[in-house]
Amino acid sequence: MSKHYPRIRIDRGAYFIREGVSIDFYMHPHSHMGQGVIGALDAYVRAVGPQTLDGYVDEEGDWQKLDDAILARIRDEMLAGTKPTLLLTGTPHVEQWYQFQYRGKRPDLPAMRYLPGAMSAMSVWLPTEYLEEHGPGRVCELAMELASSLPFLCSGYAGLSFHCSTDMVGVMNKIKKFCFRYPGLDIPDLGWLSLHIGTHVRGPAWLTFLGQPLLGQLGGVAELRSRLRSEGTTVQEMEGDRAVITLGPWPKAGDTERGDVLPAYRELARVLEPWLYHQEKGRRPVFTPEDMLRWERRFLD
Repeated sequence: MSKHYPRIRIDRGAYFIREGVSIDFYMHPHSHMGQGVIGALDAYVRAVGPQTLDGYVDEEGDWQKLDDAILARIRDEMLAGTKPTLLLTGTPHVEQWYQFQYRGKRPDLPAMRYLPGAMSAMSVWLPTEYLEEHGPGRVCELAMELASSLPFLCSGYAGLSFHCSTDMVGVMNKIKKFCFRYPGLDIPDLGWLSLHIGTHVRGPAWLTFLGQPLLGQLGGVAELRSRLRSEGTTVQEMEGDRAVITLGPWPKAGDTERGDVLPAYRELARVLEPWLYHQEKGRRPVFTPEDMLRWERRFLD
């Protein structure tokens, strides 16, 4: 077990749950996202190695082997704007070591009028073994490179997360046993959030990226620096009227049973509170409305 996070390995045959690092971005819907997403994919592949991603989900939802020809076709479809979703993984798929996922939203589609909070979203996963081997500085560099590739960025997050398929039966019951003890371990839900998050924020993470209009609503970089005073917290300006807030040199899970409540995360949560996203009731049947509110406010109450 790292001093920064627990080691979680739950193998139930049908599903696997482990701790990992997630880097997620939410972007304003746009018709021309392909070049940015391909740039991010190229950066991710350079970081993890060209042979790491070897599987993908096809149009029918089935797992298929990924090879150079299929990857070239995927790239062409992304650049042409004809592939709105993308899910690439490494082996073994069930253990969720490496993953690249994109869910695009085009503003000209009729369905968008019924989804005012819809955003394009992208997520990449790294195992904690990668973090330990390459160091947090390399992971931070990758997150910055990914963010720089993406136009129309509204918000983004890099930090510890449960790596698993949360829609599988039994998974959320297991996560519930850990998530309140380790508040820095996020729960993945990219598909749902990409439809509903809008210009709200998920809450604090090790790295929190802010674009417009969020950065402006928060008062800009100077205002954030004046309000975030925890040791190790930095606020860095980025190109394109964006910024990234970093909470120390390592991502941390915390441990409420040992009194580690992540004070820097709590400080940022108070600053972000008016813009926090609140989940719809009933989204997670395992979580009562009280549980969900407790989870969303885990850095506030």
